[in-house]
Amino acid sequence: MTKIKIGQIGTAHGHAAGKISTYRKSSDYDVVGIVEPDLRLRQRAESQPEFRDLPWMTVEQLLNVSGLQAVAIETEPRFLLEHAETCIDAGKHVHLDKPAGESLRQFRRILDTAARRHLCVQLGYMYRYNPAIVLMKELVRKGFLGEPFEMHCVMSKVVDPESRLKHGEYAGGMMFELGCHLIDVVVDVLGAPESVNSFSQHVGSSRDTLRDNMLAVLSFPKAIATVKSSAQEVDGGSRRHIVICGTEGTVHIQPLDSPKVIRLTLSAERSKYQKGYQEVAIAPYERYVGDAADFAKVIRAEKMFDWSAMHDLAVQETVLRASGCPIDG
Repeated sequence: MTKIKIGQIGTAHGHAAGKISTYRKSSDYDVVGIVEPDLRLRQRAESQPEFRDLPWMTVEQLLNVSGLQAVAIETEPRFLLEHAETCIDAGKHVHLDKPAGESLRQFRRILDTAARRHLCVQLGYMYRYNPAIVLMKELVRKGFLGEPFEMHCVMSKVVDPESRLKHGEYAGGMMFELGCHLIDVVVDVLGAPESVNSFSQHVGSSRDTLRDNMLAVLSFPKAIATVKSSAQEVDGGSRRHIVICGTEGTVHIQPLDSPKVIRLTLSAERSKYQKGYQEVAIAPYERYVGDAADFAKVIRAEKMFDWSAMHDLAVQETVLRASGCPIDG
């Protein structure tokens, strides 16, 4: 099967190196080039093995590569939508890393144009293809947990001083930076919330203005979800978790990034799962591999994309509200 020609714009995003490495390793893709207009960032990337021996290009040169089908956008968040819109206007499928910028109006316009042109916009929320999260959603959708009434989600870490300064440039703080991954899962399980209440503090370094201790409470007709994210939790990765409580059972995933089991409690036997508490084994997986494989299938028209534009818009609006950011339409 002919490989999909893909390029990448940007090296500044925290996922940039991992994404380009995944595409380069995949039998589905031919990575034709990379764009980084910032000389300092380009020099830094050139020393990293993930970017070694790739052709460096301008945006115009990349978009004019013969047969180019897709572009991954891996810039700082403030530039994501600008480049995504340029690529969609040029007729390319787009992998757009998270969060989807700061303008809901522009994001909606990008999705509308993509739909008219039959192009895929894949968001880079990193739990979409996590097998523990996939199983959790399957348990909910099969009704094994009954009616969900509570979700509790935490995603924190210790952020170094340089990164704190960078994250502090965005009004949304750590909810915008990290909590967005969790909000994507919450909206997928419970739908768009009826209301969102955002709480934030700056409790860390006096050298920056980062909102580093944040909580969002999302209300639904028959459920409440909380999303918590901070920038100073020691070994925060090990405590990242999602809990869903339903009228017939509870599922708990911890840690989120490399889970070995999910903890499941049921009020009655359901299919292969027994009544009461049990631990269900989760197969090892490599981050980004599932995203890249699914993106290829959609580009080749082998399947429909699993996340609708309505879902992505609902997630982005919820992210902005949970981050205490203004909504521009």
